[in-house]
Amino acid sequence: MTALLRRLDPPSLSQQLRTAAAMTRPLMAEIIDKACRRVASPGQSERSTRLMRLIDSEAWTDAALALIELELPMWQVRRIAYDEGEWHCALSRERELPDWLDAAIEARHADLALALLSALVEVRALATDATRPIVPSVRPLLDPLFQPVACDNFS
Repeated sequence: MTALLRRLDPPSLSQQLRTAAAMTRPLMAEIIDKACRRVASPGQSERSTRLMRLIDSEAWTDAALALIELELPMWQVRRIAYDEGEWHCALSRERELPDWLDAAIEARHADLALALLSALVEVRALATDATRPIVPSVRPLLDPLFQPVACDNFS
């Protein structure tokens, strides 16, 4: 298992977000620790400082949006909707496409910040799965009866 996969454990983090009633500092710290790589980057100091100020003031929705902006620069919030007691959030790489053509990542939760962060974790899990090789990296064993034959005609 690679170091990134050990660091990012999407199923347990996703489960914690689903079962959480409200956002807390320890939960936000765990999300940043497990699913975020750019928060502590040297080139992101201004954005990271803004994020930490939002967390300190417990502005969870703004902190979630700032974290998405920082961690997923190619992704944008496509839709935020409230329906029957739950927030539905969708993140997309191609926001201008019609819904039926877009491969948006959707998440839902009763708390808006948790719905946004659930979508962030889902995108991270999708990115982790995409980096795994589809084709096995081990070469198959050659048949012992197989011998290459030259078929060139040099006459």
